[in-house]
Amino acid sequence: MSWRASLPCTRAQAEALPEAGDQFPIGDVPPVLVADEPDPARPDEWLLHAYFDHQPTAEELAHLFRLGSGPAKVEQFGEDDWVRMSQSGLQPIRAGRFFVHTPTHRGSAPPGSTSFEIDASLAFGTGQHATTAGCLEALDMLQGNGCVSANIADVGTGTGLLAFAALSLWPGARCIATDIDSVAIDVARDNAAINGVTLGHAAGELLLAVGDGMDSPLLAARAPFDLIIANILAGPLIELAPSFAAALAPGGTMVLAGLLHTQAEAVAAAYRDLGLPLVNAGAGEWPVLTLAKA
Repeated sequence: MSWRASLPCTRAQAEALPEAGDQFPIGDVPPVLVADEPDPARPDEWLLHAYFDHQPTAEELAHLFRLGSGPAKVEQFGEDDWVRMSQSGLQPIRAGRFFVHTPTHRGSAPPGSTSFEIDASLAFGTGQHATTAGCLEALDMLQGNGCVSANIADVGTGTGLLAFAALSLWPGARCIATDIDSVAIDVARDNAAINGVTLGHAAGELLLAVGDGMDSPLLAARAPFDLIIANILAGPLIELAPSFAAALAPGGTMVLAGLLHTQAEAVAAAYRDLGLPLVNAGAGEWPVLTLAKA
C-alpha cells in the first residue's frame, strides 16, 4: 500500500524541493516529492505531492506542512510502486523535435522524435513546465537556424534534461551541467545513464558538477562558452548577468528562462547593458529569452 499527501505551494517552494527533499529528516524512507502546476492561468499556485510507502505520521505531515502553504490531504492507494504512481499523471510533452516522458510512458515516442526518459525524483524539470518545454523549443530552433555550439554550459540543470537535449543537437560539443543542489546532480547522473548520455570531460560527453551560479572551478576552467543555458528565476538571472556575460564567448548565444512575461524586460535590460541584445523575446506567460554577444 502507498499514501499520497497533497498540499498547496508556491512555484518558489516547488523549485526549492531538491533542497527540501534532501533535508527531510523524518522516517527511515523519505517520501518522493513531486510538484505540478494545475492551472497555467495561475502560475504561482502549485501543488506539492508527497508519496509514502507507509502511512505518514503526524510528525511527517507537520514537516511537510513547512514545505508548502497549507494543510495536506492524505489519500491511500493500493499500489506498492509509489515512485511510478507519483509520475503516472505526468503526460509526455512534445517540444520541437523532442519528446520527453516519464518511465510510465516508455516506448511511446513518435517516429523521428528525439526521446528522453526523465525520472524526476527530487529534481525540478521534467519538461512539464512551460519554461523547460520553451527552452527545448528554443534550442531546437537555434540548431535549425544554423547555430553551431562546441562548448556548452547548462547552469541550474535540475534533471539534466536541457544538457541532454543540447548534446543531442550538437553531439561533438563539450558540455557541463551544474546545479546548486547535490541531489539534482545525483538525479541528473541517473537520468544520463537511463538516456545513454556519456559522462566525462571529452567532446560529446557531459560533465556534472555542484555549483552556485558561475561559482565553480570547473565552469571557470571551461569558459568561455559559446552557449549558456539557464532555466532558473528572474532574480538570480539578473544577479548573475555580469558573470554570465563574462563567461560567454564573442558571438556566443544565451538561453534564459524561469521568468514571467512581466519580468522579461528587467532581465533583458540587465543583459542588454552588458552587450547582449535580445535575438528572440519568446512569448506567453513564461517567455524564453535568446540573446547573443556581438
